[in-house]
Amino acid sequence: MNFHGTEVRQKALTLLRGGAKNAHVARELNVPLGTVGYWKHMDRAKRGECPGAHYSPCPRCDGDLRVSAYAYLLGLYLGDGHIAQSRAMRTPSLSISCDDMHPGLMDECERAMREVFPYNSVSQVQRKGCHEVKLASKHVRCLFPQHGPGKKHERKIALEPWQQEIVAAYPWEFIRGLIHSDGCRITNWTTRLVAGAKKRYEYPRYFFTNKSDDIRKLCTDALDHVGVEWTTLARGHDPFNISIARKASVALMDQHVGPKY
Repeated sequence: MNFHGTEVRQKALTLLRGGAKNAHVARELNVPLGTVGYWKHMDRAKRGECPGAHYSPCPRCDGDLRVSAYAYLLGLYLGDGHIAQSRAMRTPSLSISCDDMHPGLMDECERAMREVFPYNSVSQVQRKGCHEVKLASKHVRCLFPQHGPGKKHERKIALEPWQQEIVAAYPWEFIRGLIHSDGCRITNWTTRLVAGAKKRYEYPRYFFTNKSDDIRKLCTDALDHVGVEWTTLARGHDPFNISIARKASVALMDQHVGPKY
């Protein structure tokens, strides 16, 4: 298979835009006729010159990524998201599962998807006990390179350098996405002996629960970045739970994250 560089393609487009026929360009540059036709079609589609054609630029590669919304959506994806493409599907789809108990979360997820993928349609699909907020785009793998075969906790999850820059710039949006997917805010209680009598004492607490060591590390690194103190709680022998219980840290979480709704 022959691969043609950017310089050859640009020469072809210059000739085509000047009115040259596909066959002439193919002979002139020694490029297959079908390749020239494809280049011409994509160029016209990108410029909106193909009737009925819809060109959707890549939000990241074309420099138009809404980074704040992306940081939130990345957190949701690492928790309850997945990318799928079957043989029958021409385009991969991004899907985030949202519990039916939190309709506000579904709306926030959909809003973030629309901001990150402004050229694609977003839908909510009812499943048992939840809704899938989803869209189809050929660019989802570019924006979520953590996609791969198998479950997330069974493979390495690491952010690309450009993702690390976004998370460093928008840590609270990223944390909020993680908590809204695999986290919660609850009210714990205990008893204290006051003047010889037991009194019930209640206090709020945040949890983030995920089987992936890598994803929990991404969460705790972001918490460290914003000054939130956390501890690890084991479920049996598995340290799946990140707990935030100190008063000042919970106050920070309430200010920037808040409970699901």
